[in-house]
Formats: sequence, structure tokens, C-alpha cells
Amino acid sequence: MLAYFDETSEAAAGMLRAGNAGANTAADQIAVAEAALEQIPAERAGGIEVLLRVDSAGAVHELLEWAREGNIGFSVGFDLTEQVREAIARIPDERWVGAQDSDGSVRHNGEVAEATELIDLSGWPQASRLIVRRERPHPGAQLSFTDAGGHRFQAILTDQCGDEIAAIECRHRARARAEDQIADDKDTGLAKLPFRAFAMNAVWLELVLLAHDLLAWTKALLLEGELARSRPKRLRHRLLHVAARLAFSGRRARLRLQASWPWARELAAAFVKLRDLPAPAS
Repeated sequence: MLAYFDETSEAAAGMLRAGNAGANTAADQIAVAEAALEQIPAERAGGIEVLLRVDSAGAVHELLEWAREGNIGFSVGFDLTEQVREAIARIPDERWVGAQDSDGSVRHNGEVAEATELIDLSGWPQASRLIVRRERPHPGAQLSFTDAGGHRFQAILTDQCGDEIAAIECRHRARARAEDQIADDKDTGLAKLPFRAFAMNAVWLELVLLAHDLLAWTKALLLEGELARSRPKRLRHRLLHVAARLAFSGRRARLRLQASWPWARELAAAFVKLRDLPAPAS
């Protein structure tokens, strides 16, 4: 189970669990969320707004009550149960509005509507809202029994307020960036756990998350342009695997890069930025 800070792409926390562990085990979810929050510096923790975004496994009463008690907003996927499908069927056509892309433009394929008043949410935290998105499946996609009228539906449960439901739904959809972070971690060692012992694999997970953060900080602080947006595989090819030689002279060590390497200048510039970074406060 993994948690990431979306704004910085950092790996906030992770927990290795047994293969038969439930996806919506509230105790584990809360433990990972608390571990992630502990990474926020104490001097900044009081001045930021935190939004917890989880897929449908996060639609757990204990987790959302924990978030409410901690003054943390939530936005989680919601299963298309029979009650939810019946509520969707009662949404008037005029209530559907165009979905939104991350740049604020209207999404070419997709509409959103609110179904809060059409379903009983009394068991969930007060002021919870149910927002639904519908879209036409891409050509060749198979429709399922939960699809109706040629549309595919997704629902979210959130406590985010405001009339701009398209922006709220778009904000939740950005949670998919976590899948990119997971893919990066699989590319840096998480694809296979190398040990037989559970405890050793748990340590391996921590090492993978450390590598994730090193790459995130490298891209944020030292790189520019395309390299600052590159995935681990590309960074390995362009920067981390470059041939170099340590030369010692006058009690000084110099790193000599392969001059013909296409990204040697970018790597050299990164080392200069690293040298000029201010020392940590503690």
C-alpha cells in the first residue's frame, strides 16, 4: 500500500502487506496515511490544506471518519452498486455538464453530474457528496452490465464543497498520477521482491521509496526541460549510465564525463546546481 505527495511526486509512505490482505482494510490505510502526514515538516503542517485521494478501496467508513476528525478533505472512488445505478438513472439530462481537463478546458468526451440528493448518504460523514461522470467508451471497448445508454460511469464520494462539480471531479481524476508513480517504482525495483523473508522485502520496499525520492528531488532541483519530466528508464539511459572517471590532483577530485555523450552538458549543469544548493537547516 503506497501513498504519494501529488504536488512534489515524492513517495510519502508505503507498507508491505501479506498477499491475502484486503484492499480496503481501514487500519492499514490509516497507518499509511498517518505515516505520510508525518513526512510534512511541523512548521508547515498547520498552514496547508490536505486532500486525501484514494480509489474505490478508500470508500471505507473508518478511513473517512479518520480524515474528518483530522480536518483532512477526502475524495474516493465509489462502487457502482445497485442503489448508485438507480440514482444515476434518475439524473435529469439537463443536470449533466461537460467534464473538465486538467488545463480547465472542456473534456471532449465526458460529462459530470451530482447525485447526492438521489441516494442515502447518511451513513457517511456529514456533507459527503456523490458525483458521477459518464463518457462514451473508446471504439472497440466492451461495455459491462453497469453501463447504460451506451455510457460508462464512474462515481466518487467527496466532501469538497463548491458548485464547480466538473473541477471537483477533475481534481479527483488527477489521482491517476499515482499509477505513474507506482510504475516508476516498479521500474526501480518494486516489480519483483527479491527475498523469501517478509521483513527483508519490507526493507527492500523502503529502499525503493528512497530511490523514488532521490529521483523526484533530482528532477525538481537539478534538471530542466524534458529531463525534469523523464521517467526512471530514460534518466538511467541519459544520465545515470554515462561513462565517467574520477581524477585526483592537488588533493581535489574531479569527475570527468564522457565529452561525446549527448547529455554530458546537462549532467554537468546538474552537478553545478547540486554544489550550489544551500545546506539543510538541520
